[in-house]
Amino acid sequence: MSGDVYSRDEARLGQTVQTGRVTHVRSVKIEGNNELGGLAGTIAGGVLGSNIGSGRAANQAGAIGGAIAGAAMGSQMQQKLGSRQGTEVTVRLDSGNTVAVVQEVDRKNPVTFNVGDRVRVIQSNGAMRVAY
Repeated sequence: MSGDVYSRDEARLGQTVQTGRVTHVRSVKIEGNNELGGLAGTIAGGVLGSNIGSGRAANQAGAIGGAIAGAAMGSQMQQKLGSRQGTEVTVRLDSGNTVAVVQEVDRKNPVTFNVGDRVRVIQSNGAMRVAY
């Protein structure tokens, strides 16, 4: 999701490039996907909860309660683990249009944009990225 990373599907595809000048930069948080964590939490909570109590009714109630609690905890944990630091870069294109692009900050090789910088806005299949 950073400006320096391409998926395998994007390799060797033509991309539209427009140039412009950065007009605004701000830090943003890119939230993680919580679906997988919620599913895993539901399963784990249901299995663990089914061992509560003795008898079929208690086991079913425990499984339901455990699944609900597990889904909430798993979803929240996955969202926290999957969240990333991002940058929103607003660019006034030479064509006169303005676009804002959010991309992940690469912690190993952070690229910082400053107001007034000349940049390229690269677009492919609806996805955009900003690069020098």
